[in-house]
Amino acid sequence: MKAIIWTKYGSPDVLELKEVEKPTPRDNEVLIKIIAATVFTGDCEMRGFDFPISFWLPLRLLFGFRKPRIKILGQELAGEIEAVGTEVTQFQKGDQVFAPTDRRFGAYAEYICLPSTHPMAIKPANMSYEEAATIPIGGLNALHFLRKGNIQSGEKVLIYGAAGGIGTFAVQIAKMFGAEVSAVDSTRKLDMLRSIGADHVIDYTQEDFTKNGETYDVIVDVVGKSSFSRSLRSLKQDGRYILGNPRLTGMIKGLWTSITSSKKVIIALAGYRTDDLVFLKELVEAGKIKSVIDRRYPLEKVAEAHRYVETGQKTGNVVITLGHNNKI
Repeated sequence: MKAIIWTKYGSPDVLELKEVEKPTPRDNEVLIKIIAATVFTGDCEMRGFDFPISFWLPLRLLFGFRKPRIKILGQELAGEIEAVGTEVTQFQKGDQVFAPTDRRFGAYAEYICLPSTHPMAIKPANMSYEEAATIPIGGLNALHFLRKGNIQSGEKVLIYGAAGGIGTFAVQIAKMFGAEVSAVDSTRKLDMLRSIGADHVIDYTQEDFTKNGETYDVIVDVVGKSSFSRSLRSLKQDGRYILGNPRLTGMIKGLWTSITSSKKVIIALAGYRTDDLVFLKELVEAGKIKSVIDRRYPLEKVAEAHRYVETGQKTGNVVITLGHNNKI
């Protein structure tokens, strides 16, 4: 099978298209023919090992000190089950599924094996494979952050970094929860944010939301770039500040703030569960959330897709297509 192989940390040039052995499912696994995947910001960070210095050593120990242990990147996918192991009862050949790969990675390939107990669900009936591939990371993280924030109907919620893969789902889910949503991102992305339901949009290149006099019940920073101290001042007295991409300093300040004030700082690292994938599938089929896709690239152009994602200009998601039938 074809796959994008990655044998050293570095620029997008380290990503190479190669022929590798097609995997065979174990008794408790399913073999998925991948039809669409995505290039998430986390894939680029992992490829270039672009992490804060405080996380450098533990992450190198986990993922490979001198070179990566994982040979194929890619964190989310949609595809069709081609074969099932003898112990698998939840799925059958021909099922159309979508799933995160979690720390396994491996979605930049024509096939992948996943345990049948891995977070995985049947693809929404009203979505293409490309659209469904954007849900596992963006959708699950957005849902997790907003649940941690205990969003109530009528509350004012600000989402910082709202036009990315997580942010676009966060805007829509917050609206579904009944919130009044302010979405912060750059100029060219504001019309899209309005189109998916944002009540207010703020161009961070022109305006600092912490200086507009508004206060919010919940601030969700999905990119880790908001000012910690100024964001706290923009919270209401019992407000919640959710750090979706926390730095070590933010974790320490957050713990101290939560102990010493009525405002709460929540470090919201997400876990992945099948029940939550099914919940998101139901929201899609009910017409309450949708995917936002910026660009599509074939598998052999993954390096080019990485370069685009690293510009910071993407709106929503960048999708990788693998040449199979990609319709609903």
